[in-house]
Amino acid sequence: MTEFSRRNTLKLMTATLAAGASFSLLPRKVFAAGQITVLNWQGYGTDEAWSLKQFTEKTGISVVHDYYSSESEMLTKLRTNPGAYDLVVLNAARCAQAVAEDLLQPIDFSKVPNAATVDETLRGNPNFSKDGVGFAVPWVWGMTSLAIREGKPKPESYKALADATYKGRVAMDDDAIINVGIGALMTGQDMNDPQDLAAVTEALKSIKPNVKLLWSTEDQWNKSFAANEFDLSVFWSGGSVRSKRNSKLPVEFVVPKEGAVGWVDGLGIPATAPNPEGALAFANWLIDPAFYVEWATKVGAPASSNSAALNSLPADDLSRQVHNPEYLKTMSIMSALPDDRREAFNNVWQEVKAFYAE
Repeated sequence: MTEFSRRNTLKLMTATLAAGASFSLLPRKVFAAGQITVLNWQGYGTDEAWSLKQFTEKTGISVVHDYYSSESEMLTKLRTNPGAYDLVVLNAARCAQAVAEDLLQPIDFSKVPNAATVDETLRGNPNFSKDGVGFAVPWVWGMTSLAIREGKPKPESYKALADATYKGRVAMDDDAIINVGIGALMTGQDMNDPQDLAAVTEALKSIKPNVKLLWSTEDQWNKSFAANEFDLSVFWSGGSVRSKRNSKLPVEFVVPKEGAVGWVDGLGIPATAPNPEGALAFANWLIDPAFYVEWATKVGAPASSNSAALNSLPADDLSRQVHNPEYLKTMSIMSALPDDRREAFNNVWQEVKAFYAE
């Protein structure tokens, strides 16, 4: 994600100038000097130095960060540090939990003008709202699906993972929630609430003859793929873009007929935020085409929730090509899981992994 890749300078400048006008749509009082504190993963978009410099120059608002290393830690920090944070990045699967605990305040979308072109499928995600009131600005989205080595037949279904054609040539993401979701899609079930976990277990076990690798990091995936250890894999959409663009690997991202396992990250304002106005201004910047084009082409980013931002990327940009908005219509978005269901999913995956190891 460190390679600088600016593919179309003129288009980028046009997007930047156009997006700059969007700041003028906000009330001037939002731009009063102040500070906001953002809670996020470290190195995940909101703390890019060039972005913070531009935002502060435009608004007079400075941005500082605190970080979490897991979503459970993020919720704990919100619970135990009232008044500490103005904006929090949280996955849709955790947003509903935060709303249920009254950790977030409703979003005043009139103060986030760039949200007017946020995809309705994402803005309407039930995990981001309660009783018709929105509690997060959809920020970025991505997919987990299949990656195939270029030149190999494109898989039409997740069942290809168990196809004898790929004996010893498959890599699986070592993630219980993702794999149970894929097993559910393989068996025609709701990936967030499969009713027949035994069928899911058997579907995942059927992949055993093909499994070469259980990977857990993008770097591990890249090195193993480059070493020609596998041809077909469960993989992330953004990872496939970085692997092809930055590492020059011959990989193609494929969404089969069952649809992708989708995720969405949102921007929420804690209920006790000391500067919600500044947080709304920063949320508006984070979905602005000017920010997104720079982030996506300079660093590498998931897909923006803002269709105007995604469409501002150069036509040949890999991220734009991989993150086809049509996939939003077919993908299943990961939702919050009750503790008992999360434990059941973990148990399924532990059983499957032990079976792979026999």
